[in-house]
Amino acid sequence: MSDHDTTTIAAFVHQRYPQVEFAHDQDIFSLGFVNSLFATELVMFVEKTFGFTVPNEELRIDNFRTIDSIAALVGRQTATV
Repeated sequence: MSDHDTTTIAAFVHQRYPQVEFAHDQDIFSLGFVNSLFATELVMFVEKTFGFTVPNEELRIDNFRTIDSIAALVGRQTATV
């Protein structure tokens, strides 16, 4: 997980919810900000921005709960590319 990846992901989430401040390890699902449309947008953003298709086995909510967990997913997937 790189700082650049984390910053890129945080910018995307903050762009969608500019009025809300939250930590990179805070669960955005439990805060009530994520609906099914935004979850889909988030997966599409990750795939397009970082250049890989999220494998079916990685399409788990835990991989998308926090900015840090999304960045960790990106790190794992881009390390294998």
